[in-house]
Amino acid sequence: MSDGIDYLDVGTKNTDSVVRLAQNLVRLPSRGGIDDYGPVLGCVESWLTERGLPHRRLFGADGETVGLLVEVECGRPGRWWTLDACLDTAPYGDESAWTFGPTIGDVSGGWLRGRGAADSKLAASMFCHIAGTVQRDAARLSGGLSVLLDVDEHTGHFGGARAFLSDERARRPDGVMIGYPGFDQVVVGGRGLWRAVLTVHATAGHSGSSKSVVSAVTRAARLVQLLDASALPEADERFPLPAKLTVTSISGGSGWSVTPDRVDLHVDVRLTPALDGARAAELVRSVVAQLDSELPPPAPTQIEEVACWPPFRVPRDAEPAAAILAAAESLSVRVTPKTAGPSNIGNLLAAHGVPATAGFGVAYEGLHGTDERAQLAQLPLVHAVYHRTVIQLLRRPGPA
Repeated sequence: MSDGIDYLDVGTKNTDSVVRLAQNLVRLPSRGGIDDYGPVLGCVESWLTERGLPHRRLFGADGETVGLLVEVECGRPGRWWTLDACLDTAPYGDESAWTFGPTIGDVSGGWLRGRGAADSKLAASMFCHIAGTVQRDAARLSGGLSVLLDVDEHTGHFGGARAFLSDERARRPDGVMIGYPGFDQVVVGGRGLWRAVLTVHATAGHSGSSKSVVSAVTRAARLVQLLDASALPEADERFPLPAKLTVTSISGGSGWSVTPDRVDLHVDVRLTPALDGARAAELVRSVVAQLDSELPPPAPTQIEEVACWPPFRVPRDAEPAAAILAAAESLSVRVTPKTAGPSNIGNLLAAHGVPATAGFGVAYEGLHGTDERAQLAQLPLVHAVYHRTVIQLLRRPGPA
């Protein structure tokens, strides 16, 4: 390599250690909102302490632990960059459907097996190892490297990322690389989201009454029809994916004989530059107004907005996307930039003006599903790409 580092050799030599730490993490249950995060955090903290890597916990508004932050400051002024991976996981689902235990944490046929192997304990282990390598070379590098390990990601709260962004002690990064898996693509963008609860009202009554009333269920059904028929912007030159609207939940009513007076609907709108949060809110308001005009209610249909994240897309020639794509090319790893349909932490970061890539890692199966596992054959190359990316970014001098 032109900079004197054989990144693939380093990745290969680190593989056994990366896998051992990842195995230990997979064996510790850390389902979002279900398990105690103390053991999985303690495992990483012990590993970091043994290697003299500075770290501290991050806390949410109520004082709960939401993440772990590693910070390696380099010897020269410059920009800071962040590697991010979550230590909490999705639930197990139907454990009887698994062909191995969700916390088995073994290696079989070249795959690391168990919940969190793919999303994202293997990446968390790899990022900790890269931080250790950076610390050894820190005197000759510029800026600094943070490793953010979120334990409030699969709850949907992204508490670790939020705490990191609001922490006055933390160095604000110039870019973040999120360690979601997937070997063929670097995710450089994603649709945003606008979410709301719509509450539909009607007059309650007895289902057997001689008086005919329009129930909340009937009004809700009509609202779903109107929402499904809404015209949404198509993909264009600014963004390769179209906007999307989905009714994801309907709840209301009880028993057989009561005409319900209330139904709640959850509406999820995926945003693009052609349909931002303000336009999504206006679209839903216009549909609700049409419903209330067609089927007049005793009280107006309510709209409670619960979340709004912007879409994001990092240009191919902007950091950190440019650096990770260049590192992959230098190591003969063929990847393409991808804009993803689902939203992720990159959207939250974009709302704070922080560019991010949100996915390049090993191949996987069963993510969030049954028999989750991560392929290890690609681990040395993935490690090499991230290591080279970080070193190249930290070699650039800049303002403190």
